[in-house]
Amino acid sequence: MPKDTKRSSAKTTRTGKKKKDPNAPKRGLSAYMFFANEQRENVRAENPGIAFGQVGKVLGERWKALTTAQRKPYEDKAKADKQRYEDEKIAYQGGGADEDDEDDD
Repeated sequence: MPKDTKRSSAKTTRTGKKKKDPNAPKRGLSAYMFFANEQRENVRAENPGIAFGQVGKVLGERWKALTTAQRKPYEDKAKADKQRYEDEKIAYQGGGADEDDEDDD
């Protein structure tokens, strides 16, 4: 009796990854991602011909070199973006109807 027959029948119940809804809200960016998006072009301009991986390394080094005060604007943006994501997620899941009740206080 061939063993392939048993294996092929066992694989008929394939579990796949759930497809993401394209209308779902986008996750909030981290403080580092706001910094990286802002500084990426500067790094490329200062280092022409730099490899993709090297850009990330330079950005990481610059991020680590920032003081707490220098990171604050990026952390504020990240906090605001996280709140935006939470609000959009609630509205997306159907819980957005309660927002009007909070204004009555």
